[in-house]
Amino acid sequence: MSSKKSVVREQKDHGHGDVLELERTVVVEPPPLYKVWLLNDDYTPMDFVVTVLTEFFYKNLEQAEQIMLKVHHEGKAVCGEYPRDVAETKVVRVARYARAHGHPLQCVMEGV
Repeated sequence: MSSKKSVVREQKDHGHGDVLELERTVVVEPPPLYKVWLLNDDYTPMDFVVTVLTEFFYKNLEQAEQIMLKVHHEGKAVCGEYPRDVAETKVVRVARYARAHGHPLQCVMEGV
């Protein structure tokens, strides 16, 4: 992501008929991103991992299966990169969903 620049123009009336016109450039930086990872375990079924990837990370079936296989063979895989609050929410929601279905699937985040 790149930063965005915008010009802000203001007019201030100081009460004496004099109007001061100000112009300043505002630079808005994008928020830092965090990688969200799924971690392999020996108990969570592969089809459940695919469901998590399609439901929580909006992956299509082919993408979900590729990520699931990477988790299975390499021990972990990135599901996506998100701003901190979105990444935290995904980690919590995946953990709750997995526990509610009796699976130990772990989801973690780390700064990019």
